[in-house]
Amino acid sequence: MTPAYVVERESELSLAQAMPVVFVVDDDVSVREALEAMIHFAGLRAETYACARDFLERPRVRVPSCLVLDVMLPDLSGLDLQNLIAAERTDTPIIFITGYGDVPMTVQAMKAGALEFFTKPFDDQVMLDAIRHAIGRSRVALSEEAEMQSIRDRHASLSGREREVMALVVTGLLNKQVGAEMGIAEITVKMHRRQVMRKMNARTLAELINMARRLHHDRAPNAALQKVA
Repeated sequence: MTPAYVVERESELSLAQAMPVVFVVDDDVSVREALEAMIHFAGLRAETYACARDFLERPRVRVPSCLVLDVMLPDLSGLDLQNLIAAERTDTPIIFITGYGDVPMTVQAMKAGALEFFTKPFDDQVMLDAIRHAIGRSRVALSEEAEMQSIRDRHASLSGREREVMALVVTGLLNKQVGAEMGIAEITVKMHRRQVMRKMNARTLAELINMARRLHHDRAPNAALQKVA
């Protein structure tokens, strides 16, 4: 039987290797058509939209992607759209394009996480290089998110007692010390520890410690948001 962690890794690789899509949001049909042709010629898939609302209605895709986004749009501006999707689409880097760029606008976009900011007309090769770079970053982000979700799911499968044992084991305590801390026999700690290692798909203590560290960092931002709320 193939180990679960091997299956998960294969799933992550499949996700990272999926056909990428380049979203283009621009109200100028000539710009959309030119970008679509260029993207297709480069062997990538393009989806074009005339306004931000149309793009937002498109269900989120779980494949490598990037967004080529015009600043000036008829409904929401490109900067407004960037703010709306910043938290939930971190795996879709944004490349801004505009015919009316200025320094403050560029600074605002880049501070909010934009990958590039080009003024029309732009060089096709420079744009393609930026798109390929964005797709590469998207692949990494998706792979990391898939791996993190797998760790969350595995941790959620632990019993309450198993989570307690894991929390103490990763601090470096020996089984005997964990037993004393929890008021249970050392042999019981060993049993729970074996279950933790199996359910978390951790082959070594170092792997388990790394998972615990990642779970801690994953929960920290949510805790901070709850305190603010």
